[in-house]
Amino acid sequence: MSESLPVALLIEDERQIRRFVRTALEAEGWNVHETDTVRQGLIDAGTRKPELIILDLGLPDGDGMDFLRDLRGWSKVPVIVLSARVGEQDKIEALDAGADDYLTKPFGVGELLARVRAASRRRQEAGTAHGALYEFGDVKVDLSLRTVEKRGAAIHLTPIEYRLLTLLTHRQILREVWGPSHSEDGHYVRVYMGHLRQKLEDEPAQPKHILTETAVGYRLVQAARS
Repeated sequence: MSESLPVALLIEDERQIRRFVRTALEAEGWNVHETDTVRQGLIDAGTRKPELIILDLGLPDGDGMDFLRDLRGWSKVPVIVLSARVGEQDKIEALDAGADDYLTKPFGVGELLARVRAASRRRQEAGTAHGALYEFGDVKVDLSLRTVEKRGAAIHLTPIEYRLLTLLTHRQILREVWGPSHSEDGHYVRVYMGHLRQKLEDEPAQPKHILTETAVGYRLVQAARS
């Protein structure tokens, strides 16, 4: 059940605030994962692939600004900063480093959820603007609804299999699906692409739509090669 819920990553070292934010997000239908360090936050951002990150700036092993700069090298996931720093320069620095929003402590649950909804809406609108629905052969993929159908019947894909459909090259796939630390682990891609072909191709051994491009990666086509 939790796999179908949008995932939020909460990076905060104050236990009470984590509990407060988690309760609010779960009531809104989010699957929340928590951590309290920069290092683990980057690992979780790469492996859990959240749709939203809520980030405290003052963490035990580093500054949230460093997290933002690192994250923005490989991910566009929306980030809402929660911080006790109220200075204008702090807000400017966080936004320039890649934060999408900045909320100062203390804050109310209503304002937090409004900002979460706004961040989610902007992400969905961006996805729609880049083409949320596409088809190849008998398969239809709706990125806005996160659904996949073949001949009108729903196809269940694991989270990793679903993300593979939205990407192109081996290196890009590895960075986006498993995180930057796995950019050389090409066998991951081959195994999961095999799973996708088993589910979506009529003849997985002779694929017509999920094609291998030698030394490049994979290409999604609407018709068989002539």
